[in-house]
Amino acid sequence: MKRFGKVMQIAFTYMGTIVGAGFATGQEILQFFTRFGYLGAVTILLSTIIFIWLGAKMMLIASDIKAKSYEDVNKQLFGKRFGRWVSHFMLVVLLGVNAVMLAGAGTIFTENWNISYQTGLLITLVGCFFLVRKGMSAILTINSIVVPLMLIFTLIIVVDTLNTPGASRWLILSSDYSPIAVWASPLLYAAFNLSMSQAVLVPLGAQVRDRKIIIGGAWAGGIGIGFMLIAGHMALSLYMPGIQQFAIPMGGIARELGHGLQWIYIILIFAEIFTTLVADIYGLTLQLRERLNMSHTRITLIVLAICYAASQIGFGPLLSTLYPLFGLISLGWLYLLMRQPAPLGK
Repeated sequence: MKRFGKVMQIAFTYMGTIVGAGFATGQEILQFFTRFGYLGAVTILLSTIIFIWLGAKMMLIASDIKAKSYEDVNKQLFGKRFGRWVSHFMLVVLLGVNAVMLAGAGTIFTENWNISYQTGLLITLVGCFFLVRKGMSAILTINSIVVPLMLIFTLIIVVDTLNTPGASRWLILSSDYSPIAVWASPLLYAAFNLSMSQAVLVPLGAQVRDRKIIIGGAWAGGIGIGFMLIAGHMALSLYMPGIQQFAIPMGGIARELGHGLQWIYIILIFAEIFTTLVADIYGLTLQLRERLNMSHTRITLIVLAICYAASQIGFGPLLSTLYPLFGLISLGWLYLLMRQPAPLGK
C-alpha cells in the first residue's frame, strides 16, 4: 500500500504538471486534437503512448544520474556544452509558458467570476509565491488533492456528453486540415509538454530510487492524461465549431452542467492551472539557483514579476502563438530523448 501511494503521488503530479492552462481550459485540446475531427481520437492515443514511454524514461534518467535540475538531464541528452545551451533556451520557454498559465488564471477570474484580470493575476501570484517556498512536498500534496477531483469531474462531463444528442460527433466530425498537420500535432503536443514538464519530473524522479515506482507512476499518469484528453475531445466535438469562440472552452461546456457544478468545475480548472504554475516556478527557481548567487525568495519574486509582465499580452494570443512554436522547437529534444537508452537499474 505504501508503494501504491507513492506510485499515485507520481501519477497525480505527472497529470497535474501536464494539465496546465491550455489543457484544463480546453484550448490545447482544441488546437492540437479536436479541430482535426474524428482523427483527433487516434492522435490522442498516440500522445498517450508517448507520455507513458518518455515520461518514465525521463524520470528514470533523472533518478539514475541523481539530477539536481533539468539541466543535468539535458547534458545527458545533448552533451555538456550543448546541454547547457538547451537549458538556457528552456529557461526562456518556461518563463513564456508560465506567463501563459498566469494569463489563463486571470482570464478565468474575468470570464467566470466578474473579477478584473489584474486582480486575478495578483491573487494567483500571491498564492504561488507562498506555495513555491514550501518546495516539492507542497507540490505533491496539492496535486494529490486537485487531480483526483479533476478526474471525477471529467467522468461527470463524459456521462453528460454521452447523454446529450449528437454525443457521437467525435467519431464523425470532419476536417479540412492536411494529413501532415494532423499527424504532426500529437508529436508537437507531446514534445512541448514533456520538455516543459522537465522542471517538475526531473527533481521528482531524482528523489525516487525505486524503478518500479517510477514506471508505475508514469503508466498511471500517462493513462490519466489520455483519459482526460479524450474526455475533453468528446465534449468539445459536441459543440464544434461554436465552442471555439470561448477563451475558456471547457468553462463554456461546464455551463451546461448547471450553475452549482459549473462553479465547482471552474474552480478546479483554476486549481489545475495554479498547481502547474507552482510546480513550474519551483523548477525554474531550482535551475536559477545553480546560476545566480541570490536567495530563493528573491529569485521567486523576480520570476513571478517577469511572468506578470508577459501575461499583459493576454491568454489567447500567448497560447496560440507560443505553444505551437515551442512544440516545433521541442521536437529535437523529443527525438534525442527517444534515442537515449533508459537506465536498466538493478
